[in-house]
Amino acid sequence: MSLFFQSLVLGVLLGGLYALLAAGLTLYFGVMRVVMIAHSAFLILAAYLAWFFTTETGLDPLLSLVVTVPLFFVTGVLMQRLLISRLRPATLTMMSVLLTFSVALVIEGMLGFVFSGTQRRIRLPYSGDSIDLFGANIAVVKLIAFALAAVSLGALFLILKKTQFGQALRATIQHPDAARLIGINTDRIAGYGFGLGLSTAAIGGTALALDSTIYPSLHWHWIGPLMAIIVVGGLGSIPGAAIAAMLLGLGQSLLQIPLGTTWAQTLFYVALFATLMVRPQGFFGGRLAQRF
Repeated sequence: MSLFFQSLVLGVLLGGLYALLAAGLTLYFGVMRVVMIAHSAFLILAAYLAWFFTTETGLDPLLSLVVTVPLFFVTGVLMQRLLISRLRPATLTMMSVLLTFSVALVIEGMLGFVFSGTQRRIRLPYSGDSIDLFGANIAVVKLIAFALAAVSLGALFLILKKTQFGQALRATIQHPDAARLIGINTDRIAGYGFGLGLSTAAIGGTALALDSTIYPSLHWHWIGPLMAIIVVGGLGSIPGAAIAAMLLGLGQSLLQIPLGTTWAQTLFYVALFATLMVRPQGFFGGRLAQRF
């Protein structure tokens, strides 16, 4: 029972990180119908920047967010305006896959050239610390990563629900033509939305670097589960992606007990295939997405 409870707690913590990362992918698709294959590559880039920051300064990697979040936001805006916006609307979704796939390869190659293929890991004073929770031994770094994801998702929710920009962004997601009719500059909003999505990669990558060994090609390990999450949750639905992330994160953690780490991750692909066969629009999209 203690092993089951520990897996349950770890599943919740993992699901929170998945939810943050999937929120960025959902923003890309919701605003511009862009399938952002490079999202996980930017995630690993942020992890490397956090590692480099800590190695060079000796400071906590969380402080690197002061630099990486604005940097990734500006990069996202420029990427949307200089690359994505030049694609033809009729083939935007398909061509965005090819374009962002090439961006992912460029980032991977750049990381391999600058940092080599050697695996890196941040050594922190609290890396080995843990707390006991009802018999479960939980690493402090996992709790910090979950707290960072929860705060970021809460901030994203407030931005989308309580600000004028958030209202314009949600209007653009729900009905771009109607948004333009009421005076919203959808092109500018799309750029800011893209930047906001890439900012989540900066935060998620930093959280990932706290407790993971990183290497340039690690992003291929992440893109499959994240794509499965946004499909199961409903394309364009941030709440749907969050719910799917928590459920699949829990499922993966619990399946690690009987199946092991490698086979447990097949849950994402089974869920993806089942969703495409039974409910292609996703299980948590539709009305939920419109309400948000």
